[in-house]
Amino acid sequence: MSAAVLRVDGLEVAYGKIRALKGVALEVGRGEIVAVLGNNGAGKTTTLRTVSGLLQPARGTITLDAEPLVGVPPHEIARRGIAHVPEGRRIFNRLTVRENLVMGAYTRRDAGIAADLDRVFALFPRLAERVGQVAGTLSGGEQQMLAIARALMLHPRLLLLDEPSMGLAPVLVEQIFDTVADINRQGMTILLVEQNAAMALSIAHRGYVLETGSIALAGTAAELADNADVRRAYLGE
Repeated sequence: MSAAVLRVDGLEVAYGKIRALKGVALEVGRGEIVAVLGNNGAGKTTTLRTVSGLLQPARGTITLDAEPLVGVPPHEIARRGIAHVPEGRRIFNRLTVRENLVMGAYTRRDAGIAADLDRVFALFPRLAERVGQVAGTLSGGEQQMLAIARALMLHPRLLLLDEPSMGLAPVLVEQIFDTVADINRQGMTILLVEQNAAMALSIAHRGYVLETGSIALAGTAAELADNADVRRAYLGE
């Protein structure tokens, strides 16, 4: 694995008396796609929300390129280079496609925003066709494209993707994952949470399996895909 962009160690998060994460530790190396697999309630979304500062851990450390993130507010974490595509997309329904994309660059003051708009339109030609359309009138697949494109407008060091296939038809799922793989080939580091384990492992380099708030398994994507327990629990075999 290359040098870690993200390092999480001993992460403990609770909702009241319920311990959602119990000592989670993981790493994402530069240029990797790392998948986090697990059933509903395993702690996958909680992990991403804690990394992006939306939740504060009771214990543990999180670093981005060795810079501590625990206690840093979410807007500052975004400014430091973590873009979070949340479960359910969370686009701005009443804004146009262009306005959503510009909002993704709200922390930036550089001259590269126009070039990045061109880049996301090249990745998602459908968005270029609908640039003036109100986002809430887009299809589910188009909204997912917009959510990812908006995150890329931050020009992040690390992209967090939470359930990008949720609610999409199989043909759109393949399209979204092909684009995620393309984004990664262009150099983006990605931490991917996904219930579609087969699709996630098909593009990931490594992965972790979360069970009731703890890491149960870790390995390369090929190792996890060949693991009998993973195949039975997550690949339907």
